[in-house]
Amino acid sequence: MSSKRLSRLKHGIIGQTRKIDPTELACAVLKSLPAVLLGTLLNILDGVSYGMIIFPAFGVFSGLGGMGVSMFFISTAVAQLVYCLGGSSFAGANGSMMIEVVPFFHILASTIARDIGDSYPKEIIATTIAAFALSSVLTGLSFFLLGYLRLGVLIGFFPRHILVGCIGGVGVFLILTGLTVSTRLPSDALDPPTLETLRYFILNSHALAQWIPPLVLAVLLRFITMRWKHQLVFPVYFMIVPAVFYVVVAAARLDLGALRRDGWLFDMAEGAGGGEDRWYEFYSYLDLGLIQFTPLWTTLPIQFALLFFNILHPPLNVPALSVSLDVDVDTNKELLAHGYSNLLAGFLGTVPNYLVYVNTLLFYRVGGGTRIAGFLLAVATFILLIIGTGPIAYIPVMVVSALILVLGIDLVKEALWDTRHRVSRMEYITIVSIMVMMTAWDFVIGVLFGIVVSCFFFVVQNSQRRSIRACYTGESAISTVRRPAAHRAYIREVSKQTRVLRLQGFLFFGTITHVEETLRNIVEDATWQRNPVRFVVVDLSLVVGVDMSAAEAFVRVQRLLAAKGVVLVFCGVTADSLCGKALSSVGILQEPSVEVFETLNDAMEWTENAYLRAWFRAQKSWTTPITLPGRRDTSLSFDDTLTGSPRQMQLRDVGERTIAGEFLDKHPENSSEPYNTLLNAFSSYHDVDQNTFKQIAPYFERFTFPDGFVLWENNDAPDGLYIIESGILRASYKFAEHSPVIEESMVSGTLAGELSALSGMPRNARVVVEQQAVLWKLSLENIRRLEAEQPHLAQIFVQLVLKAAKVDTDILLAALATR
Repeated sequence: MSSKRLSRLKHGIIGQTRKIDPTELACAVLKSLPAVLLGTLLNILDGVSYGMIIFPAFGVFSGLGGMGVSMFFISTAVAQLVYCLGGSSFAGANGSMMIEVVPFFHILASTIARDIGDSYPKEIIATTIAAFALSSVLTGLSFFLLGYLRLGVLIGFFPRHILVGCIGGVGVFLILTGLTVSTRLPSDALDPPTLETLRYFILNSHALAQWIPPLVLAVLLRFITMRWKHQLVFPVYFMIVPAVFYVVVAAARLDLGALRRDGWLFDMAEGAGGGEDRWYEFYSYLDLGLIQFTPLWTTLPIQFALLFFNILHPPLNVPALSVSLDVDVDTNKELLAHGYSNLLAGFLGTVPNYLVYVNTLLFYRVGGGTRIAGFLLAVATFILLIIGTGPIAYIPVMVVSALILVLGIDLVKEALWDTRHRVSRMEYITIVSIMVMMTAWDFVIGVLFGIVVSCFFFVVQNSQRRSIRACYTGESAISTVRRPAAHRAYIREVSKQTRVLRLQGFLFFGTITHVEETLRNIVEDATWQRNPVRFVVVDLSLVVGVDMSAAEAFVRVQRLLAAKGVVLVFCGVTADSLCGKALSSVGILQEPSVEVFETLNDAMEWTENAYLRAWFRAQKSWTTPITLPGRRDTSLSFDDTLTGSPRQMQLRDVGERTIAGEFLDKHPENSSEPYNTLLNAFSSYHDVDQNTFKQIAPYFERFTFPDGFVLWENNDAPDGLYIIESGILRASYKFAEHSPVIEESMVSGTLAGELSALSGMPRNARVVVEQQAVLWKLSLENIRRLEAEQPHLAQIFVQLVLKAAKVDTDILLAALATR
């Protein structure tokens, strides 16, 4: 069993399953040394700069910089081991402490010190270390759950500009911390800056000599990296600075003790223990008996703010690193690795860690893209930990200050300068406001303020977006039902009483106001007198959701419309959809003057049928001469006389000009079939002698088909064209795999299959008998016989068919265009 474990360990380090060749291993180690040296140098720079400021530099925390460095290296070594032993898909991944959350550590420490009191320094330190470890455990649990449940993609839904604002706030904090470190002032000296402190920074010559050189070094490095972008510029620069410092010290024969007392070198003997801190020294402070759990409990809001900030980094760094290195990785696997490394760091009593984008990228570029290199870096980091904090006493303060200022300036630049043309004005205001709140008040308040401001601006921005996609009358949205020409003429005119409102997006309290105002304007007195309305069709097919405020607004509008005798028709919604449930929750769909349809075409078909039924019902001596398609469960009724109101009078006048002529012009002696059906189908397209239809009639054959009979399937060979005497046919068009099925009803007095019959091409739809139909068929054989026996008559008939087909095609295309 032990040999198998050793084999797995070797496989994790080498990344191969074959037997390890010592020569090959030695070559791999030698090739990795430049990357390991660079990674070690970067860890030293990060450790002495950011580890030194894990604890605030005031009160009982004064002199704990060495302890912070030890905690930094423990967390970094743990992360490095987890990543290089197979936790990460990046073979040369570099782990490090999360340096961006140092401001939250200061808040935790300050809160605990305030709650316990300065009279109990050991309790304060023990509780603070426990709070840092708790932050690691919470971070690890969060990462582990996100990775285990494969929810890493959810982090991407968080607004990027809030994170940028938080990063900018951290940048300001690091700049202020760099200034206090350089002048050896307490870390809260500039939190917030007072007039006395500013006067000291500006007017005190010793302070000026301490903070100006590191600031100049940081700015100079930025200018150098703008000109030379090589990855070794940064580490070489900070190797040269201390070398120059000690050259000056040697040339001037300055005393190191005096320089340490004057704040130019770190005094590591000022630690809490009165001497040099060993790497394991901080465990002596982590006494379970001294931990105060009540103050620890009060820090939970800060812990959750820190956790919120922590979990946003890996889901952003990992995909970016994957693109930069051209390595295909699983984000959820990386989150699991972060979970393991942070849980282990928390159990070891240290701070959170993560995969560092910049360090890993530099590590790869100098040959560190193997697990051997990653393992050697972990070993080197552990050696640094064992050496202890003694060498820090010989590092110039200006080097550490310059390192902190470089990162602070970079983060502020990333937040303010790099985003100036990439974000909207409201997003930029949010970024700046978060930075101001974090600097002037508190980091937790800054994060919460950023979320609140983002929500406010989100509402404002979305309220300005148009929820009304289109608004037009019904004559611009005729349904796909094939009707006789006289019926279409009637419908096209009376459909001016139908108003269609097509909505889009999410309807909420910010966007529904304009929709409600538009609907109210439809029934305003001035508008109503010019254009009276019978139906208002609201298309919700492009609406993703409706909140309660919007649903209640529809209730108010419906009451206003019902008082005017206007029917509110919803389409593009079902009772089980999100929009349908929202509307049902306020009871609007159950109102008697409200109708609901799945599609706009179904809604328009229903309103057109209502207009036709109203006119035919008003003709006392007639019954409805055709069967109408669609739903017939409506309780809607118009006045039987169609007199009185402008809407009813318009129906009567239009019907007399269009439909009435279709029946009044017929003579009893010409009532035979298929003569009447031919007359209904073609009489409105051309002034044709009625004898023409009589001559064509003998070529047609009569068929009766029951409900559900399939006349033909898509791509079937044509057998002729049909003219409908009675009943209803329904055609289903499927133009592409990804497109929805288009339905088209055909009533009496219309044609079916005419284009495929005349062209001889396959059928382009599936046609089913919806209601028992009587059809007159002109077969292909009879078409050829007509062309041979009466070519002139055949020519006239083909022209009539093409005219009817052109109108039907235009209607279908118009319906498709309005989808």
